[in-house]
Amino acid sequence: MKTPAQTRRIIDGLDGQHPGADTELRYRNAYELLVATILSAQSTDARVNMVTPALFGRYPDAAALAAAAPAEIEPQIHSTGFFRAKSKAIVGMARALVAHHGGEVPADMAALTALPGVGRKTANVVLGHALGVPGLPVDRHVLRVANRLSIAEGDNPETVEQQLCAALPPARWTVTSDLLILHGRRICKPKPLCDQCAVRDDCDYARALDHERAQKPVRGARGPRRLRTPRR
Repeated sequence: MKTPAQTRRIIDGLDGQHPGADTELRYRNAYELLVATILSAQSTDARVNMVTPALFGRYPDAAALAAAAPAEIEPQIHSTGFFRAKSKAIVGMARALVAHHGGEVPADMAALTALPGVGRKTANVVLGHALGVPGLPVDRHVLRVANRLSIAEGDNPETVEQQLCAALPPARWTVTSDLLILHGRRICKPKPLCDQCAVRDDCDYARALDHERAQKPVRGARGPRRLRTPRR
């Protein structure tokens, strides 16, 4: 695994390739971001961004959403997938906010993860982007890219989060997650575009791919020609 100094250099390289990564999430407050992040499970940001304006127009705060029945929400978020489970989750979350936090989103990991539909990744998104509390969300892109770059090891999100946080100052936790996510979406996809990667020289995965390709015989290559013995 890379040293903290190497990790910071790699993150600097990704920051140069993906400027403005920390401005990707644009919601007016922690409540909106929390709802949007719950809806984004097994969906895309583009799809969530299509349904949230009307949703927040009708339910502008936790109190309004808490007063709704999940069945009312289902048609409005149907296109995000898993709409029944998500409707129950966001209404349950809103009711818990009203009952236990005065309708406000708490700036605390334990309190956030106690809410319906809120896991550690979602809590870190809200903490880091809306509440000014350092957090490093780990999703499938962060897992893939961090392991390929060897700045973290393992497939457990919390373990990878701890490793990355240990290598970086708290002020860089949230943007590091943003950078790894964008890099995973744009460049370091399941089938990576290594020739477009700004940190290729520091990537063990790219180096292993290069070695593997070098060992493969060239398709269509022929061996030395055998001379035919003339017939007599």
